[in-house]
Amino acid sequence: MTDVRATPVEFPPGRYGRRRDPKRRRWVPVVAGLLIIAAGLAVTVKLYRQYGVPPYQVGAVAVTDVTATSVKISFEVRVPEGQGARCTVRTRNRAGVEVGRAVVDLPAAGPQARTLFGSVVLTATDQPFYSDVPGCGPAR
Repeated sequence: MTDVRATPVEFPPGRYGRRRDPKRRRWVPVVAGLLIIAAGLAVTVKLYRQYGVPPYQVGAVAVTDVTATSVKISFEVRVPEGQGARCTVRTRNRAGVEVGRAVVDLPAAGPQARTLFGSVVLTATDQPFYSDVPGCGPAR
């Protein structure tokens, strides 16, 4: 059997650019990956603080006394401690067209209160089918 040994490949100098040692810069991708992860966490924390848990949250909504031209909507709102709320209440007909809307102001219930309860009889221009409270904010 003949002894065949692999000879290293030698490229002509100056033709293919500078050759790099593969062990030389292993830390660059690791540092880049850590920076990308840190930036992603920073963006996540910022967006959670901005959009994560709104200070005014609408809880249970009850719809009663539905007639051809009106509906009674009762709801609860979780608010920051001791604050009031201003809520928009609406009703839609079977086709999804808004047929009634009202803005309801709920005064603060006390310095320790965190839940407010509201109720409104909403007049509609057509038969109400779906009613909701799309949002609440601070009282004005």
